[in-house]
Amino acid sequence: MKNPHVVIAGAGAMGSLFGGLLAEAGLAVSLYARRSDHIAAIRERGLLLVGVGGERRVAVHAAASVAEIAPADFVLFQCKADATHEVAQAIAPLMHRGSVAVSFQNGLGNEEIIAAALGPDVVLGGLTSLGATREAPGVVRNYASLPTIVGELTGGLSARATAFASLMSAHGIPTTATAEIMTEKWRKLMLNVAMSATSGLTGLTIGEVAGLPALAAVARRAIDEAAAVAEACGVALPPATRYAVFDTIVTSGAARNKTSMRRDIEAARPTEVEAIYMSIVARGRATGIATPTLEAFAALILGVEAAQAAASA
Repeated sequence: MKNPHVVIAGAGAMGSLFGGLLAEAGLAVSLYARRSDHIAAIRERGLLLVGVGGERRVAVHAAASVAEIAPADFVLFQCKADATHEVAQAIAPLMHRGSVAVSFQNGLGNEEIIAAALGPDVVLGGLTSLGATREAPGVVRNYASLPTIVGELTGGLSARATAFASLMSAHGIPTTATAEIMTEKWRKLMLNVAMSATSGLTGLTIGEVAGLPALAAVARRAIDEAAAVAEACGVALPPATRYAVFDTIVTSGAARNKTSMRRDIEAARPTEVEAIYMSIVARGRATGIATPTLEAFAALILGVEAAQAAASA
């Protein structure tokens, strides 16, 4: 595909980082987000990237309405899980024959929601170990240069997944196509279940959680429970595999980052507790796998959300 147009659906921290890196390397990119202050800052001054790669401003198109965005060849879903349905419905008019949607979101179930809105044949699964935070409107910090992976939800190594990975790799985001994206997504989910609640509830960074033996032990119990559910769902994650992302990221620059769940709690926003924890708990119940640690994490996060909602009422 010559001169493809990439739309980032959900240009928060990670979406803006993706879009900024791709635009910086020459791709036509549009950022779509509901944060009017973030969009206004990017339109006025460009997107300021800081951290890994150095400080620089990147000119990139940004809009809070799809009416201001051209048809998309690739749509990268980076929105929070609870917004997936709404964003997919909004993005639908931008899709054309040949458009591809890729979910780079946390947790389970996002791809099914996107497929229901846009069609099952257009969706690829994706995951990334990159880390980012939005430090101010129009300012995003990049914490590490880590792998990104894409693949077909039904398995196998397709030409379009390989082509998309090549496009990303040629434009600032090293990406690999895999024949087993669902296995890879479960493997990435091990880090989410280990760190989202532990960082979210304590305010500690990923590295600080890993550095406290008591918290690290609980995080690994969460990983083990999630891996048992994955195996019951047909995805084998032996110990070396299930801990791989955890062991890698805690020694990288991303160890200085707090999880997105912590940032949501700090901002009194709804978290991704359903996609990250309750989705696994539900699959555990359906397959007869006990998940007491995951259930406790979910209950505590739901309690925090309830307390915040009551305080703002």
